[in-house]
Amino acid sequence: MGDTKAKSPGAVQTTGHAWDGDIQEFNNPLPNWWLWAFYATVVFALVYWVLYPAWPVGGTFTKGVMNDITFVDSDGKKVTTHWNTRALLLKDLQDGKEARLSREYMNKVAAAGYSEILGDAEMMAFTRSVAKGLFGDNCAPCHGSGGQGVIGLFPNLADDSWLWGGRIEDIQNTIGQGHLGFMPAFRDTFNDKQLDDLAFYVLSLSGNKVDEAASARGKILFQTDAGGCYYCHTKAGTGLKSQGAANLTDQIWTIADVNGATDLETKKERVEKVISSGVQRQMPHWSDRLSAAQIKLLTVYVHELGGGQ
Repeated sequence: MGDTKAKSPGAVQTTGHAWDGDIQEFNNPLPNWWLWAFYATVVFALVYWVLYPAWPVGGTFTKGVMNDITFVDSDGKKVTTHWNTRALLLKDLQDGKEARLSREYMNKVAAAGYSEILGDAEMMAFTRSVAKGLFGDNCAPCHGSGGQGVIGLFPNLADDSWLWGGRIEDIQNTIGQGHLGFMPAFRDTFNDKQLDDLAFYVLSLSGNKVDEAASARGKILFQTDAGGCYYCHTKAGTGLKSQGAANLTDQIWTIADVNGATDLETKKERVEKVISSGVQRQMPHWSDRLSAAQIKLLTVYVHELGGGQ
């Protein structure tokens, strides 16, 4: 057994245990600062358990003795509850400095006209910041986070083609009141040859090289009562905003993925499918889900996505 006493001042003591004659177990006590820090954490834990929610007890838990917190819930009702981080966050979101500033700017934007908002850098910065979140929560599930849409399902909001109009007033009406997009199915109206001819003519309107004879026959179907396509798309094929009818003379396709096709036959088949099956899609109205101020913010945001009109 080794000597348990230090042989000189400052030498490390041993416990007196030794193995194999010369392997000894040193006795290194914890530093005082570490011990006091440990005691402090114990005291802190005891105080915390008294003040804050802490221990599970059966189906509940100790609530602590902190003051109650009052906030307004999503239904607009005042709720008073014991201290907890969720309630503290909700209260801070309503009464905190940032929340007050946000309300001030929201009231400022709500009282301003669209031209004033578009011309004010600070209001536009606030609008983009808040509307981005509104768009992500309410619009992005269909139109995508960048407003790019999904061909065949949801229109692209980031281009310059607006089915229902791209003016501020049009966009506000679209968001607030919604729209029903409808095109009848022509599978029982045209035979296969007529569908081919009509598809070729529609493709020719946007500059695609097609069979000229077939396109000429399709033009007759398109521009006369035989097909009646011009009722909504006009004889020039430029579409009608009042009907949400697409402009067929540009190269922007919202239903048939023509631009994604690599050959004329595939393009024709995709246009034929739309003509044969028709279109029926609806955008819900948001006037009963969003406030007038929120719709105004979204209107400006969407207007900016596509460059507006």
